[in-house]
Order: sequence, then C-alpha cells, then structure tokens
Amino acid sequence: RLEHALQSATRAWRDQADIDWIVGALLHDIGDGLAPQNHDRFAAEVIRPFVREDVTWVVEHHGAFQMIYYAHHYDGWNPNERDKYRDSPYYQAAVDFCENWDQSSFDPDYDSKPLEFFAPMVEEVFARKAYDETFVKFNRD
Repeated sequence: RLEHALQSATRAWRDQADIDWIVGALLHDIGDGLAPQNHDRFAAEVIRPFVREDVTWVVEHHGAFQMIYYAHHYDGWNPNERDKYRDSPYYQAAVDFCENWDQSSFDPDYDSKPLEFFAPMVEEVFARKAYDETFVKFNRD
C-alpha cells in the first residue's frame, strides 16, 4: 500500500500536478485498512477540509472508476460503474486520475520518490485552515 501511494504521488508530481493533486494521490487509498469496502469515501473525508472539491470528488469516487480495470475479477461487479457519473464536471479528471496515477502504480520497478519527499507537501496542505474557501472551492476559470 505504501509503495502504491508513493508511486501514485510520484506520477502526479512528475506530471506537474499541483499540491492538492499530489497529496490526494498519496492519500487516495488511506482507508483501505479500516474501510476496505468504502475506502474511497474514507480517504475523501480525511482530505475534504483541506483540498479543492475536484480532488476530493475524484478521491471519493475513484473506486467506481477503477471498476473498469478489475470488475471482471468479481461476479456481479459492473465494469462501467463510472458511467453513472458521466454528467459530473469531474468525470474526466477521475478517468485520468485512475488511468495515469492509480491503476498504473503497481509497478515493483517504478522509481518512486520516498515518503520524506512528500512530507512537506502533506504538512503544507494539512496546515491550512479547514474549509478555507481559498483552497477548497474549485475555480473553474
């Protein structure tokens, strides 16, 4: 799990994503151990007070978007679960997040940055005042 998180965050960083996306990528699966069937919502609730709404939305829904890659391994799971969110303004961001930073981040040979590299970013994001509209509201301009 740690290596997956580091790979996801490193890929976001290498794609020149902003700090909200990098921290979101690092923490997107943080709920796996405590809430395996609802880990995406768990992670979203952790980051929601501190990052933009687009990042929170993607983290909260990435489980449904990941179905396209692995639902075929489970009886009765819908690989097109993400289609119900097609009208969301964040739909494409979730598709891109899963394709570029989540699904691809299970490579045992990937050169990830260490956790210490991301610590200052995590500290900066979580030092923000909770729900400060300067950070949590998405500016569509």
